[in-house]
Amino acid sequence: METTAETATRPRQDEWTSHLRSHGRRVTKQRLAVLDAVDAVPHATAEDTVRQVRSVLPNMSVQSVYVVLADLATIGMVSKFEPPGSPARYEIRTGDNHHHAYCTRCGLIQDVPCAVGHAPCLTPSQDHGFTLLSAEVVYRGICPQCQHDIAADTLVAQ
Repeated sequence: METTAETATRPRQDEWTSHLRSHGRRVTKQRLAVLDAVDAVPHATAEDTVRQVRSVLPNMSVQSVYVVLADLATIGMVSKFEPPGSPARYEIRTGDNHHHAYCTRCGLIQDVPCAVGHAPCLTPSQDHGFTLLSAEVVYRGICPQCQHDIAADTLVAQ
């Protein structure tokens, strides 16, 4: 008998299966486990993904997870971005050219919709003849919780 969780994940896995096959990739338990892991933990590092995958496939090597992540990024099934001073992060959300807000104090990452207009969201002063496909923006700042903590620390120090 199917559980509700199994039924709920089937449409997503059917979509992934179709995408993998359309890009000439075999549908393997390793690829599906990595996709499940990235889907479960948005903005995860590769190491976070390894831990998540190993809860399902304990013998999958770190190198294999990195290889699968790189391949999935190549075919557009995951996106990779690199916040300043932090390891690369991966997410399932692709194709919408969203951006990220990154807390320089605690490392919290939040998605930010497209900055302005249609993708690539930013119009450069010079495109050097490129046909621009996307723009990657990382807004650096201090998240609300860290702002609150800083204010509380300041009050205690007075």
